[in-house]
Amino acid sequence: MDTDVQRLREMSGLITPMALRVAVTLGLPDRLRDNPATAHELAPELKVDPLALDLLLAHLTTLGVAELTDAGYRTTDLGALLGADAGNGLNNLLHHDSAAGRADLAFVDLIHSVRTGEPAYPVRYGRDFWTDLAEQRHLRDAFDRQMTDRMRDWVPQIVRNYDWSRFGTLVDVGGGHGSLLAAILTANPAMRGHLVELEDTAAGARAVFSLYGLDDRTEVIGASFFDPLPAGADAYLLFDILHDWDDEQAHRILARCVEAAPDGRILVVESLGESTAFDLIMLVHFGGRDRGLHDFERLASAHGLRLESVTQVTGGRSLLEFTR
Repeated sequence: MDTDVQRLREMSGLITPMALRVAVTLGLPDRLRDNPATAHELAPELKVDPLALDLLLAHLTTLGVAELTDAGYRTTDLGALLGADAGNGLNNLLHHDSAAGRADLAFVDLIHSVRTGEPAYPVRYGRDFWTDLAEQRHLRDAFDRQMTDRMRDWVPQIVRNYDWSRFGTLVDVGGGHGSLLAAILTANPAMRGHLVELEDTAAGARAVFSLYGLDDRTEVIGASFFDPLPAGADAYLLFDILHDWDDEQAHRILARCVEAAPDGRILVVESLGESTAFDLIMLVHFGGRDRGLHDFERLASAHGLRLESVTQVTGGRSLLEFTR
């Protein structure tokens, strides 16, 4: 077969990605880590068909995720990276009943998004991503873990690569469990911080701030960033917020920031359109997208904001500072 044709077949195949996701969803990497078993032994335990499970395990063996021993299939060191406690976030990203894993299944309806410019998630599930998170606590918790995992390596870079000490008060709009704001305040003892987040997540942020000994320098408000924000702060931070939304909703979020901070700074941290794959994720999941620098300037100018500086704070994220 022509090499290019074979390459295209491999690129377009769904078999391996789905096999890995099903393995994670069934808990195979953890179940088989130290206790090898045959498909017939596992099938009643997992409530699956033994022949089909054997076919799945055989493919996982081909991939190097599992290996066949005298006692049955066993997870390899490579496969162990898919475990729930592996510490790399993969399990949470791939599990069918996590926020990200569930959302990725909507890619089967990518053609709907391409035809309409709308998210595919509601086509598959009958409601949008954010409604699902609001109504299913385990999805909200999985999403919060995903955001925390993603921030772990970024937080020290963000704190180091920008002069946060210029601001007396900082509002982190949609700041999740508060790991970034906690790190900023810890590194800058003269600062105070507000965090705005939906109440279920806000409760986790309060616990984080207490853990860091920041109760006296922080306030946490359980609210949406579509609601009025705490007024009069020196700066309002939107970290990876706007790419989740189309332009209409992005304007609503920026309008709330400007309303709260007539003399303050708006700090937007985003990727400036560097990943085509991530663009499609934003489209399919939320109907959003990464934007380029000129796109952000256009959005901001509608609110009387002008771009004052651009600072690269991580390998893939830039901080855009806007002022009036």
